Amino acid sequence: MIEDACSALREGKIVLLYDFDDRERETDLIIRADAVTPKDVLTMRRDGGGLICTAVHPEAAKRLGLPFASDLMQGFGAVEHLGDIPYDRKNHSSFSIWVNHRSTYTGIPDRDRATTINAIADQVKISLNGGGQNFAAEFRTPGHVAILRAAEGLLDVRRGQTELSIALAEQAGLTPAVVVCEMLDDETGLALTKEDAMAYAEEHGLVFIEGKEVLEHWEEMNAARNA
Repeated sequence: MIEDACSALREGKIVLLYDFDDRERETDLIIRADAVTPKDVLTMRRDGGGLICTAVHPEAAKRLGLPFASDLMQGFGAVEHLGDIPYDRKNHSSFSIWVNHRSTYTGIPDRDRATTINAIADQVKISLNGGGQNFAAEFRTPGHVAILRAAEGLLDVRRGQTELSIALAEQAGLTPAVVVCEMLDDETGLALTKEDAMAYAEEHGLVFIEGKEVLEHWEEMNAARNA
């Protein structure tokens, strides 16, 4: 299933990624950020319903100067503290800043968000290839696309959808910038169940993969590198 998911990502297709039974128990629609189109944004807001975010590799975030939102808001009384997240007591959330590309108008239409997301992927690729930092010249904040900063060490440190999606992109040999959107249930208002997410994937001919499969392959790759 890992290879099916990697192949789908390489082809610019949406993949359904479920985290873990003992974590959020949520499925995200994910797609490589450099391939996302306005139609993909439409699919995510219509069939996903959660926040449409762009996860980026920690090294790229560091080179681009992207902070954690919790660090930016330390002076605000309601800021998140370590241990506040019920599904991940050891880590803070991965939220960074929200941006619009400077070429967009309001930033919220599907076309605007796709433009912003594609440009984020471009900046990630440039930064990891040793290019200059042009982030502020390309984007303005606040905006309508949330950036998620993956944890240093990825799945060795944190096992959220952010780290899972970036690890999967790395395994597929892609630029590590991935769009993620939680799938919600229209009837209950809760997260879509794993079973319903699997049924959606089957109906639409999409790959469904679980976090445990991504983690297992990640650990196998690490073991091979360290052998």
